[in-house]
Amino acid sequence: MQPDDFAPGTVWLVGAGPGDPELLTMKAVRLIESADIVFHDALVGASILSLIPSKTETVSVGKRSGRHSKDQRTIDAMLVEAAAAGKRVVRLKGGDPSIFGRSAEELTALREAGYSVYICPGITTACAAAASAGISLTLRGVARDVRFVTAHSRRGAALDIDWNSLAGGGSTLAFYMGREAAGAIMRGLMLAGMAGDTAVMIACHVSGPDERRLTTRLDLLELATRSFAADAPTLIVVGAAVAQAEAAPVGLRNAACSPRSTFM
Repeated sequence: MQPDDFAPGTVWLVGAGPGDPELLTMKAVRLIESADIVFHDALVGASILSLIPSKTETVSVGKRSGRHSKDQRTIDAMLVEAAAAGKRVVRLKGGDPSIFGRSAEELTALREAGYSVYICPGITTACAAAASAGISLTLRGVARDVRFVTAHSRRGAALDIDWNSLAGGGSTLAFYMGREAAGAIMRGLMLAGMAGDTAVMIACHVSGPDERRLTTRLDLLELATRSFAADAPTLIVVGAAVAQAEAAPVGLRNAACSPRSTFM
């Protein structure tokens, strides 16, 4: 699309990436700077929010660990209302809007109301965590694919996951929002046949100045997550490819801000 693609009454769902403002796309920055109003998630950090011009209205609609400032229907209605008022609207979402970002609900609400809505993709957390750790999520002969899995469920409900499919081997598994479900992930995969010594990486505050990573094994996942992740936004990556993190060098940008430890 061209630079005139942000007419009044248009909505863009913009990926804010994992946290580092330098990982925003140029298009994301342009849209943020051009918006009349920005609705942002709780996990969009201050360094990215600081890119929003002071004249632009900002609205937090964040959802985090069961603490919802707005429910999804309310967010949908707010986006429609802003578009109806002729505003240039940015809906700023952590990571990529199309990966566990509830983009489908917002796209449907806006399209049904007759407003133009588009997606500006962002770097998803699993890719940023792999970059920080200096590893590849895919590795010839080890990991033939990557599977993104949400570890979020309604409070008190069991995870609705096909563990047998995930535990079959040959895949790198990236569990988003995995902190509270670490025990269920560990038990589900092991009961489905995955070896307890399978490599696991726990990554918190990915790509931010306080990023932390810990490499452990599957049968220690629940204990390791409880002691390491606290209440931090947490990604859990499982699979043989994760073992690269022990030997791989860490990029210079992350060497100072992304400590790595091992829990074996």
